[in-house]
Amino acid sequence: MVRVSVPATSANLGPGFDSIGLCFDLFNVFEFDEIDEGLCFEGFKEEFCNENNLIYVSMKALFNKIKFKPKGVKIKLVEQNIPIARGLGSSSSCIVAGVIGANAISGYQLSKDEILDIAVEIEGHPDNVAPALLGGLIVAALDDNKPYYSKIEVNKVVNFYALIPDFMLSTEEARKVLPKEISLKDGVYNVSRAALLVAAFAQGKYELLKIACSDKFHQPYRGKLIENYDDVMNECNKNKALSVYLSGAGPTIMAISEEKEFFKEKMRTWLVQNKMNWDIIELKINNQGAIIK
Repeated sequence: MVRVSVPATSANLGPGFDSIGLCFDLFNVFEFDEIDEGLCFEGFKEEFCNENNLIYVSMKALFNKIKFKPKGVKIKLVEQNIPIARGLGSSSSCIVAGVIGANAISGYQLSKDEILDIAVEIEGHPDNVAPALLGGLIVAALDDNKPYYSKIEVNKVVNFYALIPDFMLSTEEARKVLPKEISLKDGVYNVSRAALLVAAFAQGKYELLKIACSDKFHQPYRGKLIENYDDVMNECNKNKALSVYLSGAGPTIMAISEEKEFFKEKMRTWLVQNKMNWDIIELKINNQGAIIK
């Protein structure tokens, strides 16, 4: 039996559309085992107990890659702490867990980079699966569908707060609202800020994040799908957030702050006063990534 813990992630990271992501200490935990025959699920809702389960689909991708045929597979959901369809990498946790679990069952034949190749092939882009697997802040690019990445271990002197609404937003729906083309002006805007963002995290110059997290690729379009988006963003800024950005495809909004309890309590009070059913949780940076035992 193998136990795999996969952390939550926050992708797109302001201007880093499909290319920059962060890893946090919030885990989904799964167990994998090779059994005598068949496919067995434990801990999942009935609708996910079939061959279309994303974890099993990811396992099969690795098995097919290395031409390994297990006698049977058991997948157990031990803990589900990452909210589903909220922009915190719940789908990526399934993909990474499945590929890691399959690699373990088949005798650890592939390296982390080879595991990442398969995970990115399934996900389509690296900004969630890469930090989930590797930890820290990951800057990644695809060339001929192969991911290339660099990892920054983030100094933990700043605080991250996820403001999570009580409604879901599918990545597919969030992709539909994006423009097919962007202007040169918007391209320069995002490229300059993405570069500044990476430098700010690498050097610990967090005062640059308010400018560096600005975006014109996806947030102006996806924000329209999220009720109270502008109000929440503005209130975070009023309460001295270093920066505020849309986590993944949304609807979670992530705030970075040097303040600790002040920011969290002020935002929680404001949400209650305005009768907005949003949760706010503090997330700590995870520089390790997925864990296998």
